[in-house]
Amino acid sequence: MKSLILSFFLSFVGIIAFAQNYEVNGIVVDSNGSPLPGVSIVVKNTTKGASTDFDGNFNVPNVKKGEILVFSYIGYATKEVVINNANALTVKLDEDTLSLDEVVVVGYGTQKKSVVTGAISSVKAADLENLPVERVEQAIQGRVAGVVVASDSGQPGSSSTVRVRGITTFDTYGGNNPLWVVDGVIVDSGGIGYLNQSDIESIEVLKDAASLAIYGARAASGVLIITTKKGKQGKMSVNYTGFTGFSGPAKQLNLLNASEYGALMNEKSVAGGGAILFPDLSTLGTGTDWQDVIFNNNAMRSSHEISLTSGNEISSFFASFG
Repeated sequence: MKSLILSFFLSFVGIIAFAQNYEVNGIVVDSNGSPLPGVSIVVKNTTKGASTDFDGNFNVPNVKKGEILVFSYIGYATKEVVINNANALTVKLDEDTLSLDEVVVVGYGTQKKSVVTGAISSVKAADLENLPVERVEQAIQGRVAGVVVASDSGQPGSSSTVRVRGITTFDTYGGNNPLWVVDGVIVDSGGIGYLNQSDIESIEVLKDAASLAIYGARAASGVLIITTKKGKQGKMSVNYTGFTGFSGPAKQLNLLNASEYGALMNEKSVAGGGAILFPDLSTLGTGTDWQDVIFNNNAMRSSHEISLTSGNEISSFFASFG
């Protein structure tokens, strides 16, 4: 009799436990209500899970009441939902700017930086803002490991030489110059100066063969992928970035004047058994300090950039002037 009661009790408990297992359905959307495909859904502390389809729909079977579903997606904050019943769920994910920092642009789209095996370095918009430079190459100088940026001349605003993979013997498709790609369009490295640094959303530097293979032989010396800012929904926003200042040499060399140079040449000549070249050094005077002639110690420089952005559900725009 006791065995029969025990068997009945265990069967009853099993029926109750089974009855608490749900098949959870629903849809995952962003802050604007648009469906998100490819969202990862996992039952917390288990290996059970699923992902959303192209329309953002998902189905997770055999979920117990009280268990937690964890929703994660690149660029969005992870969200946890406790299951209380089998009703269809609508889960909204909010953008996470910290997670966006981990997304890098590669030749065939975007990927999370932690899963990219190739050598990729990324510079974001926050790193480029408020820099008193005139060109994009100068903005990444010293910010990417292994990338060498050297000015072609001392002329303000002049182009710079960029080396991503060092100097090679490859002398086709630009030689040692890296390949520049702006919003998917290949541009000449010398013509990159038309870009304002405040218009750039991110710069990705592809260094190894795996990450730049999609571009073929043209990418033998590395690839720099530039993504510019796009229009955003909302009221019109106007942004201004600018600076004004003066430039000059940080330090000048301490050189000999003409009389001192003449005395030095006299000593050299006598030491070599010759005659004195300049008997009267006073006639030489101080001469010309060519550093003062060449350099402008108070060269004024300024930069002004203004951008306008706005948009709605149908279209958006981003315009900038510099």
